[in-house]
Amino acid sequence: MTAFSLDPVQTAWCAELRALAEERLRPLAEKGEPGHVNRALVAELGRLGLLARLFTSGALDLCLMRESLARGCTEAETALALQGLGAHPVHAYGTRAQRERWLPRVADGSAVAAFALSEPGAGSDAAALALRADRDDARAPTSAPGPGEAAPAARGASPVASGAAPGVPGAVPAASGVVPAVPGTLPAHPGSSPAASGVAPGVVPAASGTVPVGPGPSGVGAQESPVAERDGWGSWRLSGEKCWISNAPEADFYTVFARTTPGAGARGVTAFLVPADRPGLTGTPLDMLSPHPIGALAFDAVPVAADDVLGEPDRGFRVAMHTLNLFRPSVGAFAVGMAEAALAATLTHTAGREAFGGRLKDLQTVAHQVAEMAMRTEAARLMVYAAAAAYDEGAPDVPRRAAMAKLLATETAQYVVDAAVQLHGARALRRGHLLEHLYREVRAPRIYEGASEVQRAVIAKELYASVKAP
Repeated sequence: MTAFSLDPVQTAWCAELRALAEERLRPLAEKGEPGHVNRALVAELGRLGLLARLFTSGALDLCLMRESLARGCTEAETALALQGLGAHPVHAYGTRAQRERWLPRVADGSAVAAFALSEPGAGSDAAALALRADRDDARAPTSAPGPGEAAPAARGASPVASGAAPGVPGAVPAASGVVPAVPGTLPAHPGSSPAASGVAPGVVPAASGTVPVGPGPSGVGAQESPVAERDGWGSWRLSGEKCWISNAPEADFYTVFARTTPGAGARGVTAFLVPADRPGLTGTPLDMLSPHPIGALAFDAVPVAADDVLGEPDRGFRVAMHTLNLFRPSVGAFAVGMAEAALAATLTHTAGREAFGGRLKDLQTVAHQVAEMAMRTEAARLMVYAAAAAYDEGAPDVPRRAAMAKLLATETAQYVVDAAVQLHGARALRRGHLLEHLYREVRAPRIYEGASEVQRAVIAKELYASVKAP
């Protein structure tokens, strides 16, 4: 991989995003009700064209968006990221009908998405999830496809199996059914990366401001009928719980992962697109340290059918891991944005604060601390960019790079924000201070989308996979 640096156009685009976050998005964020989805903020992200970019930008551009927004308004960054996380499985694995129904509404901010993987007893150990999908009729096949077997492709569909290397080289997203760009939205900057959904090099991305609703990057979206329907799977009833689900219980639809084959571990999980109005689906908000919309969901025999499957039955874990591999580097970008905001506040404070007969910046202990904060932030930023570039290039070591980027960036942000609070003193702990806000915000990214301990396990597993046993 070549050395990475931003070009002048990308740098200018990031500056424009930071200004928008401070001037247009932060005022909306401040008017929102803590613990609830801020639909006005989500709608503004749609009007600016940023939500549509979730489906047409590369992993690197996703990182640049999240970093820049986090620098000026963490609430806007989080709202953008949650739309992408919840809707990406639909974009990458959904059928044409699923994509046409939901993606335009996600892009314009009129529908709120959610990614429902975690459970009370299955957080970091995602493969242990227990939400049951009990078959509702006798139309299911006598046996599920075995490990490594792909369901037969639809007539005329792409031969690329769900969960395979993202992207179909040479494929062009269908032009029909796209959402036109909103006048006054952010223009695309030249040289943007392949689609954030994981489109491999060689795939022509959709025009900026549009949402492709034709064949998805995994090839599944090309199907006119779900794989489950063609293979004879019928319908299911979802029973159980989900917990720590962002945007729950206020989302309009959920990407839900449920166990369709008991005792099969990660190979017995299916991804479903579940609209929020399905009978039997209820939710409860959770009161968190940082007041984001997060809740628990209860499934009381919620009906789902073949039309609701994302990808293939028993192959849902691929959907989850493909989504997380894309978003993990950008979680790091969110963390870097918070670290940059804390560092900027610290530079201003220490340069002007009088203490001990001079300015704080003149004290060697303070100056060295600030230098350490800056060095770690820059190192994390570059690792995030490198991981995102590797994803866009289709590199084979994306899981390791993504894990390293998330781990280093989130741990670094925790260190930088904590050091900034220390250098500011008691004023930083006062409600309403930027650092008080960041101090609460920065803790969760070390847990969600793979805790730091899980990232270390992923890194070690990937490293040892290349070592030949003696």
